[in-house]
Amino acid sequence: MQPQGAIFVALPHLGPILVSLLTRHRMIRWYDSPKKPPWCPPHKVLLAGWITIYFVMGYASYLVWKDLGGGFGRPLALPLGLYAVQLAVSWAVLIFFFAAHAHGLALLHMLLLYGLVVSTALIWHPINKLAAVLLLPYLAWLTVTASIAYHLWRDSLCPNHHQPLPMGEKRD
Repeated sequence: MQPQGAIFVALPHLGPILVSLLTRHRMIRWYDSPKKPPWCPPHKVLLAGWITIYFVMGYASYLVWKDLGGGFGRPLALPLGLYAVQLAVSWAVLIFFFAAHAHGLALLHMLLLYGLVVSTALIWHPINKLAAVLLLPYLAWLTVTASIAYHLWRDSLCPNHHQPLPMGEKRD
């Protein structure tokens, strides 16, 4: 891997590092307090998942950059431009989910992110098949985090959603 590869691998981590520095103490307490689905991973597992995904994304973007000749010429505009938008939306998801606790906004951005990741993989596939395939775990991870965001959002709108009613009673 060329020295520029380290930059590509490190770049995706800038957003999460900033979010973590700004909200570190509030984030851990907040994550442990809301009602989460029973299958929701612990905070450290969620964090490790995002870190791994960001490393893989960074390496995949490096492969595309390298296969298109390096530099920042016109051939890189669409593949890396789309990746940059995807990365920015991904960082926004972290802000909405962990810092603002706006699960509905996080979920909407995750749905947008699905489209961006699929589009990026389709654009990258003719350039570097491995780079495109490396985005597939990201889609799986988005499924897990989107379902967590959905449950937290739904439960914030309907706090009694999971509480069964006594026999014979109906909801209004």
